[in-house]
Amino acid sequence: MPLSVFSLMLVVFGLTTGEFVIAGLVPDVAAGLSVSVPAAGLLVSAYAVGMIVGGPVVTVLTARIGRKPLIIGLVAVSVLGNLGSAVAPGYAVLLLSRFVAGLIVATFFAVAITTTAAMAPEGRQSSMIAKVALGMNLGIILGTPLGTFVGHHAGWRATFVAVAAITLLALLLVLRFVPAFPAAGGSAVRDLRVLADREVQLGIVLTAVGNLGVVTVFTYIAPLLTDVAGFAADAVPVLLLVYGAGAVIGNLLSGVLADRALMPSLAWMLTALAGTLVLWWLAADNRVAVAVLTFVLGALAFAIIPGMQTRVLTAAGAAPTLAIAVNASGFQLAAAFGGWLGGGLMAGAGPRALYPAAALTTLAGLGIALAMLRRDRAKTVSPPAATAAER
Repeated sequence: MPLSVFSLMLVVFGLTTGEFVIAGLVPDVAAGLSVSVPAAGLLVSAYAVGMIVGGPVVTVLTARIGRKPLIIGLVAVSVLGNLGSAVAPGYAVLLLSRFVAGLIVATFFAVAITTTAAMAPEGRQSSMIAKVALGMNLGIILGTPLGTFVGHHAGWRATFVAVAAITLLALLLVLRFVPAFPAAGGSAVRDLRVLADREVQLGIVLTAVGNLGVVTVFTYIAPLLTDVAGFAADAVPVLLLVYGAGAVIGNLLSGVLADRALMPSLAWMLTALAGTLVLWWLAADNRVAVAVLTFVLGALAFAIIPGMQTRVLTAAGAAPTLAIAVNASGFQLAAAFGGWLGGGLMAGAGPRALYPAAALTTLAGLGIALAMLRRDRAKTVSPPAATAAER
């Protein structure tokens, strides 16, 4: 792997770890800051809201900045956001720090993809982009459980220091190995027009709704594993590792399925995801079943993402960077609402209520996917056949 690609992959690893590691530390943060578990869960929402706001706004405002200086600036903001999280004196400052750290993520992902494609040899763009995207999987399978382990044994603040250190190392590698490329250029007004496209809009809505259920459960996975399933706190990092292993396998398999039949495969995977959430609800206190379903949930959660991204990209036309960034914001909209929804359910109906609620929202995503599939099939009607019918 070229060091330029490795540098960007390491940044993705740091950003992904910083995003998801809080899910394993929600009880620790709640205890450390003397707030409720639902309030600590809103830290996930704060990061997500940062991505939602930052995706379109930062991408449009920075469209004329060269890619390398833009990447450096974005990563520097992430480092500062994680350091701010580590030293936050109270809940309000920590909430703000998570928001700041999330502001740059969607734009970074979009710019990293376009930069990697520009560095790749002819005909190898997809494989090079996949190597950068590997950082996301490694952030789930390694970074999140390791960060949770550090948080349990050295304090949750140490986890954010570690994330900042990894991201800073990646920044130094970017400075050394990533070549300079000119800005993408173009008109911000022209780029914004892509968001008026109905197919792009449907793709973004599918991303937001289709991911809502699984991110709601993942946000509160630590208390679900300990308080409902009965696992010890030390088992949470191990089970997050299991979740991450499923994520890697699901990501790899979904690419093959999406290449063969994009929307049908998405519909089937959303169906399987809803079924998995129902099974977890029924077997919530069976530790063996929960361990197996944790793997399956990770696989399906990450199996649906590449297809959703591909759908938006194919519809985006001349403004793929903005479309990718806004689609990432759509995913984070699900994360933000999931933190609020899960917190409300835990405080009211109790933690077990998260599972059926998550299954229902996933079925709503399935309904959107089926509607999009019907639109696709309607477009395949042959004009000559229609003309013959008119005759």
